[in-house]
Amino acid sequence: MIAELGAFALLLALCLSAAQAGLSAAGRGLNSPLLRGAGEGAAAAAFGAVAIAFAALTVAFVTSDFSVANVAANSHTDKPLLYKVAGVWGSHEGSLLLWCLCLTGFGAAVALLGRGLPAGLKALTVASQGALGVLFLGFAVFASNPFLRLDPAPLQGRSLNPLLQDPALAFHPPFLYGGYVGFSIVFSFAVAALIEGRVDAAWARWVRPWTLAAWSLLTVGIALGAFWAYYELGWGGWWFWDPVENASFMPWLVGAALLHSAIVTEKRGALPGWTVFLALAAFTFSMLGAFLVRSGVLTSVHAFAVDPARGVLLLGILGIAAGAGFALFAWRAPSFAPGGVFAPVSRESTLVLNNVFLSAATATVLLGTLYPLIVEAVRGDAVSVGAPYFNLTFVPLLAAALLILPAGPLLAWKRGDLKGVLQRLWAAAGLAVLASVAAYALYDPKKAFAALGVGLGVWLIAGALVEVGERAKLGRVPGAEAWRRLKGLPRGAWGMTLAHVGLGVFVLGACTETAWKVEAAETLALGQTMRVGAYELKLEQASSVDGPNYLAERGVLVATKGGREVCRPEPERRFYPASRQTTSEVALCFRGLSDLYVVLGERRATEAGEPAWLVRAYWNPWARLIFLGPLLMAIGGAISLSDRRLRLAAARKAAPAAKVEAAA
Repeated sequence: MIAELGAFALLLALCLSAAQAGLSAAGRGLNSPLLRGAGEGAAAAAFGAVAIAFAALTVAFVTSDFSVANVAANSHTDKPLLYKVAGVWGSHEGSLLLWCLCLTGFGAAVALLGRGLPAGLKALTVASQGALGVLFLGFAVFASNPFLRLDPAPLQGRSLNPLLQDPALAFHPPFLYGGYVGFSIVFSFAVAALIEGRVDAAWARWVRPWTLAAWSLLTVGIALGAFWAYYELGWGGWWFWDPVENASFMPWLVGAALLHSAIVTEKRGALPGWTVFLALAAFTFSMLGAFLVRSGVLTSVHAFAVDPARGVLLLGILGIAAGAGFALFAWRAPSFAPGGVFAPVSRESTLVLNNVFLSAATATVLLGTLYPLIVEAVRGDAVSVGAPYFNLTFVPLLAAALLILPAGPLLAWKRGDLKGVLQRLWAAAGLAVLASVAAYALYDPKKAFAALGVGLGVWLIAGALVEVGERAKLGRVPGAEAWRRLKGLPRGAWGMTLAHVGLGVFVLGACTETAWKVEAAETLALGQTMRVGAYELKLEQASSVDGPNYLAERGVLVATKGGREVCRPEPERRFYPASRQTTSEVALCFRGLSDLYVVLGERRATEAGEPAWLVRAYWNPWARLIFLGPLLMAIGGAISLSDRRLRLAAARKAAPAAKVEAAA
């Protein structure tokens, strides 16, 4: 009965989302508080119904109810409890249910927590979110129902893909979808503002917290996915420019651009059209990602390989939702006021440049992702677009955006003093140059572009710290006064600083690890050694291990440096009987900010017939920073979100509104 309860709750959620959309729209049209309240109640009830459905599916997985087709296809009685729960979102149907849970959750949050919003804007936002709920819940109910029964039920399930049975990936989808789908409420705010004819400073202030929440969650989700790829797939890297990776990265880039553009609209009333365009684009890219992952057009360990018919339905949802949003934008765009005027050298200009570079970078990622699909569809040829393309196109654009980033907060609104800003940043620039020269001189082999990347990372960190120092007037007022100013800085300022520092930390790690990693691979018998960088690895032992749902060969190696033992990595090669799959379990030795990364390959034999194993090892310098940086960025976003000023209505502080007259 649990599955039937879940199926009923899912159908009820669809009906409630339809009521949410209809009642809220009618409440706005008739200016009826009663109907608006009913729409808000339906939004909360829709979230509750999806939560019941999600709980029902979780119970089915935990209890191994193989009469449910989704459980039979993605679970097994021997699977550990954590991965039984993670199996709920490890399939197309279950992950779509998680998508709907996030979608209705954000709608309920606005309905219940958006007390400071204008009644009309709130009603239309809730209505738009309800309409999105109808589209995705309808798809779940009629084309991807996770509660379909099997008769007769199998005695055992097929289990979850072993590569997905990992703690990082267990928590990766909830964070990723929280960000992915979180942009839906920003989309709904944009649709509501376009219908209302009001895209102004107050609207930008209301949108910014929701954008920041979604962007921060997406940052954590992407970082967890990269960490999983790093230590689970066994290829020694953390980012492959896989199309599914790109599908989550593009909304992140657009969300970052939206955060900066919304500041300009909020503070100066400028760029209202561009800000609302980005609000529509962020969730459009999320929906595009959902189509790419679920349509079967991609082959990836990240993708859900499903039938193309459901892909066509998702493409239709994308067309309906995005088409309606951008049609509204095209209708209203000619009426947008230009907003505040600003000089070429001003804080507004740096934020506009930031948006230009981020948007161009997003376009290059989009082209690199879709081009192989277009070529295959048109000519039938299989082509691939990999790291060389992205290094040539994306990296310079992002580097340009990062180069101007520290100057923005130091410039005044409307008209800035470039000479004064450069004088304040001279110390940061000096540290960046020194870091680049040191990296080029000390690291071997000599790599000029990587050394420049190290300097760019230092520039971002030092520039963010200089901005804090300028706010506190360090060196210009007594120490006690500077400390008082530091303690008085708003949380939003600290959050921005921490996010920019985190970005610099990530750049340092990415440039260093990518450019100067060392790789070695040898076939070792027991007692034999190999070298990787400054380390010597000796295969000391190999044995069989019985896991909870796998059999494994475990190697025990001794890592020494300068004759002194530093760690004992124990990589494994696992076989999962339920799915008949073999995977590699990486062993990581943490050496400060760097990693010694060891993978045990297949068993071989020496010329003398002795058993031997292929061992691959990597020395990954400063790899820790790659994952620490996004964590700092997400924490910075959370700190900014905790700033009460960010969550209050902007009416009393907003710049002159860039109002749009409603069409007759």
